[in-house]
Amino acid sequence: MMRVPAELLEYKQWVLWRRADVNGRVAKIPISPWSGKTASCDKPHTWSTYKHVHFALRRFRCDGIGFVFTEADPFCGIDLDQCRTINGVIAPEALNLINRFASYTELSPSGTGAHVLIKAKLSGSGRRKDKIELYDSGRYFTITGKHLSGTPLVINERQYVLGQLEAQLFTPEPSTPLIKVAPASTVSDDELLERAMNARNADRFRRLWNGDTSDYGGDHSRADLALCRMLAFWCAGDATRIDRLFRRSGLMRDKWDRRTGGSAYGVRTTVAALQGC
Repeated sequence: MMRVPAELLEYKQWVLWRRADVNGRVAKIPISPWSGKTASCDKPHTWSTYKHVHFALRRFRCDGIGFVFTEADPFCGIDLDQCRTINGVIAPEALNLINRFASYTELSPSGTGAHVLIKAKLSGSGRRKDKIELYDSGRYFTITGKHLSGTPLVINERQYVLGQLEAQLFTPEPSTPLIKVAPASTVSDDELLERAMNARNADRFRRLWNGDTSDYGGDHSRADLALCRMLAFWCAGDATRIDRLFRRSGLMRDKWDRRTGGSAYGVRTTVAALQGC
């Protein structure tokens, strides 16, 4: 078996993953070591132990294993994408971050990226900017065991450093929508949904509406944002209506109303959808 930090072995949050073509791009789909079918980052019964996933790896012919981050564990993952050349040279900006965190770091499956694992929690939901992604729940990370030489073999507590990086990369998110707009029309919610389910992208809308996150690799947060962006279009930017309709969807969960950093997850997701609409 590969060598990974002992801290991770204590958790029954391991999955398999398999490469798949999703809309013309290669995605790493989480797979349950119990059934060989798609796993989900919000369904613990599709996860298992580190030992079990290794047993299931060859049985289900998957490409690797991964660890699911949850709000119950102390871990946060930093994904540095496309930061390493085939000759092993790491970009200065990425190397600076790796040195700042001084925690267990390993190479990504392709060898062109790096994953830094720390003990810390984000001030909000998972974030991304350019080639940096930060996640502490609702997401799984591939685990290769390909330790990056020169970094610690253990996962260290780095809450302060993570706070510095968040402040550097992201501006604070408002607790209320930036723009107040009038309701979309006098069309009822049911009529609006019927239109969305008969539009050109109806198949994807229906899957999201029914709570299916497979188009987004089982990433519930990405699926939430995708559905909100679609609703933002159909609701003509009416934040109140977006919220009301989302609560009827299969993606709705307790996290929608959970407050972190002064604002609810649902509010932050709706604002992000409106900003990109």
